[in-house]
Amino acid sequence: MSVPVRRLWVAVLAGYLAFGATLQALPSYVPEKFGGGALASGTAVGIAFLATACGRPFAGWLADAGWSRPVVVTGGVLAAVGGLGQLLAPDLALLLVARLVMGAGEAALFSGALPWVLSGTQAAQRGRLAGWFGLSMWGGLAAGPVIATIVGDRVWWVVVGLALASAALVLTTRSDPGRHQPLVRIRRPRDLVPAGVPLPGATIGLAAYCYGTVAALLVLRLRADDIGVDNIALAVFAAAFLIARFAGSPLVDRYGGRVVAASTVPIAIVALVGIALADGPVTAVVCTALAGLGLALVYPACISMTLDRVRGLRPGVSMGVMTSFWDLGVMAAGPLGGLIAEQAGYRQAFLVAAGAGLACVLVALRVPSRAVSPRSPEPPRPVPDPGRPR
Repeated sequence: MSVPVRRLWVAVLAGYLAFGATLQALPSYVPEKFGGGALASGTAVGIAFLATACGRPFAGWLADAGWSRPVVVTGGVLAAVGGLGQLLAPDLALLLVARLVMGAGEAALFSGALPWVLSGTQAAQRGRLAGWFGLSMWGGLAAGPVIATIVGDRVWWVVVGLALASAALVLTTRSDPGRHQPLVRIRRPRDLVPAGVPLPGATIGLAAYCYGTVAALLVLRLRADDIGVDNIALAVFAAAFLIARFAGSPLVDRYGGRVVAASTVPIAIVALVGIALADGPVTAVVCTALAGLGLALVYPACISMTLDRVRGLRPGVSMGVMTSFWDLGVMAAGPLGGLIAEQAGYRQAFLVAAGAGLACVLVALRVPSRAVSPRSPEPPRPVPDPGRPR
């Protein structure tokens, strides 16, 4: 049977709309209900990304064995349980537990669905489809805060409803992701990190630090120097990111993930330096848009690099681990960038992020474009990028 790509896209979108809405609600919800300050709010937001990073490889591991559908349904249910737990939590400790549950649910939702989607796709079209399908996650994270602002105090019930809708969409589909296969045994932690994943993972993790710095510190940077436009800056960033992702994903199939990553991230590096040095609203808005454009194609590019390296060898686990690097990069950017900003200033925090972008490009250029076979982790002869023009 054909893969229900559109239904899965909407299901993941609904789940990540719920997740994105909590990111907007928590900074005020935690102080009002539990009396916590910036540290408590930041921990509540970031701890979910830790659970997501840890959960993705296991979701991909199960998806590789043909269990995508129950994994995705479970993801939606866990997200709903986590949302309800945050609403009903009597203290901060249980709120953090609920955040962990929701983060694990989001990991299962996307990392179970993506291998399912790609299983019915030709290799030459995977970069484009992965970029398009990733819009369900990024679109939810971008639009979720807007929903939270609109619904106000009813946000937690909306979060639960969206998560349940996500599970229901998958539960009611008639399509079967494939035959169930024996699970690959995990004897040690390194078994969850297939050969060929670390370099693309490091690439996306460094890019994620850039993304996380913008998400966590851009508004504060603009306010600190009275530049203005702090009320629209993140919306500009999200719009540029989503438009570039939608329009540019076919470039990954045409030129290869390594070329796209090494060509687009430098735009983000220049933009981050521009944000650091900006002294007016026009410069700030232009550089913010360029940052979104420069980071938009890193994810599909790294999927392409990962699949090129591990083709036919546990793709679900591989993509789950690779995406976990993104979660860890975003999670690290908040506290580390905040510490740099507190000690040295916001400008220095964005310059450090630009340095991470440069490291991202250097790592991407080191990714060999060759497959990793089960018998020989490092085949002797390189294979040209499939989409590179001759």
